[in-house]
Amino acid sequence: MASSKLQALWNHPAGPKTIHFWAPTFKWGISIANISDFSKPPEKISYPMQAVVACSGLIWARYGMVIIPKNWNLFSVNLTMSVTGMYQLSRKIKHDYLEDAKPEAVAAEESS
Repeated sequence: MASSKLQALWNHPAGPKTIHFWAPTFKWGISIANISDFSKPPEKISYPMQAVVACSGLIWARYGMVIIPKNWNLFSVNLTMSVTGMYQLSRKIKHDYLEDAKPEAVAAEESS
């Protein structure tokens, strides 16, 4: 049973004998790097870079589902890229816009 599933994977049109397998597999490096940057201070996060990671992830995840045969590896890596990019953007937005507003609001309340 296991050998028939491995044989099916090996001979799949998006299997390990094609670029359609290896390109998304190596693209996981971008997602892993973005996940490792979760510990990075928000000041060092780049809006343009994370916007591109999030948008390209959404676009290519959609593409992975409309091509024939469906490429689940391409879909999953790009969905992960998109989610990590959006998370990084949310961290940056929270740091730049929401945390700066809190001290001002507290100071205004204390002076009243």
